Amino acid sequence: MTLVQAEKGQKILKIALDNGIPMEHACGGNGFCTTCMCTVQEGMEHLSHRNDREENMGITSDPWRLGCQTSVVGDGDIVIEVGE
Repeated sequence: MTLVQAEKGQKILKIALDNGIPMEHACGGNGFCTTCMCTVQEGMEHLSHRNDREENMGITSDPWRLGCQTSVVGDGDIVIEVGE
């Protein structure tokens, strides 16, 4: 497990890449694919609500989120599993 600090407003994809954590993003982080899909194991309440782009890509239920579309909005620990 890798622990990192993140500021409010940052997207999961950017946090991962800025910290050397590999996260696929075939569409360049624009929400047009699902290669950055991740699993939120803890702290969903500290993340932005699911947006239309996620829902249009079929990400409609927890714990799955698109890393490029999900932002940190609260204070607290968030545990995310990133696909390999």
